[in-house]
Amino acid sequence: MILKVCRLGHPVLRRQAERLTPQALASPRNQTLIDSMIETMIEYHGVGLAAPQIHESLAIAVMESQGPRGDIPLTVLVNPSIAVADEERIEEDWEGCLSIPELRGRVPRFARVEVRALDRHGKAIEFTAEGFFARVVQHELDHLMGRVYIDRMRGFGTLAHLEEWRRFWIPQNQ
Repeated sequence: MILKVCRLGHPVLRRQAERLTPQALASPRNQTLIDSMIETMIEYHGVGLAAPQIHESLAIAVMESQGPRGDIPLTVLVNPSIAVADEERIEEDWEGCLSIPELRGRVPRFARVEVRALDRHGKAIEFTAEGFFARVVQHELDHLMGRVYIDRMRGFGTLAHLEEWRRFWIPQNQ
């Protein structure tokens, strides 16, 4: 089922999400919620979606991407945490958000992070995310902590409406 994505200003986006027990995660309600989150992310052409974005203050995030910025396999993270793998490697790149439609901005993020979480079945997983995958993981974890990408921007000089971003910021060959 496609769910409604809440926009910036809704209080759920500024709350820390609640962690789930393995028993709660296994419930039919939460398994259906994960399926609906994946469907919603795809419907809205997103590369990631956190439960607070669909009005659920739960520590669940989904992500997937195939494209020029990098491939991300379908990933479900429950109760995720990260450790920075290389504090010296910070990359600034463009981000957008389904909860802040029609805007883009440049955001500094760590280029490599170690991720720990539960998968959708409650199994502990650990992996290293790099590049675009690391960016998406950090973006979605921010949602679970009550933050959005504009909170991470160094300034608002690059904040742009989507149409102007495409016209003035993106090279013509992209």
